[in-house]
Amino acid sequence: MFDAQCDLAALVYTAGEDPDNVLYEFASGLNASGYRAVGIVQLGRHCIDAGLSAMLMPTGEQLQLHQRLDQESAGCRLDVGQLTTAGERIATTLDAGADILIVNRFGRQERKGKGFSRLIERALGDDIPVVIAVPHHHFDDLIKFAGGMTVKLHCDYESLDAWWSLVSTPAGSLRRPDHSTVCEVMK
Repeated sequence: MFDAQCDLAALVYTAGEDPDNVLYEFASGLNASGYRAVGIVQLGRHCIDAGLSAMLMPTGEQLQLHQRLDQESAGCRLDVGQLTTAGERIATTLDAGADILIVNRFGRQERKGKGFSRLIERALGDDIPVVIAVPHHHFDDLIKFAGGMTVKLHCDYESLDAWWSLVSTPAGSLRRPDHSTVCEVMK
């Protein structure tokens, strides 16, 4: 079951769509508007694209997320140590307060219960909305991870912004106090 006011949003993308740009523009816009968007935005999809780096939000600090397999190899793999370091920095930033957690991917590490899964669980436990980019072929894995409590968004700024306007709670919340969402009831 999906609920438009669910605090976990999956920005589901297919080949040819650019979730990284959508998340970057969204997080940058929120931070410029006085919200505190915390998390990580990927800057490339492969080792050859921008070195598979990522940007921490809201600081703008860039991290390399890959390690080369060897000198002659064109391939690389995820640097789990860098991912852990990024997670620790994001956790520290969450401690200082956040309005939303942005996660660059629901990838192999998260599917195994590692990577940013604990950050996602922590944010949701603290009633901080979370948006995560998910390849369409792994959306079912995210549903399992979230116990079905997620909303599926198109990979565009408008869908993400519409979801945010429903779940954000600035002064004058858009939620009616007498209405609990399915996600809130199931927490």
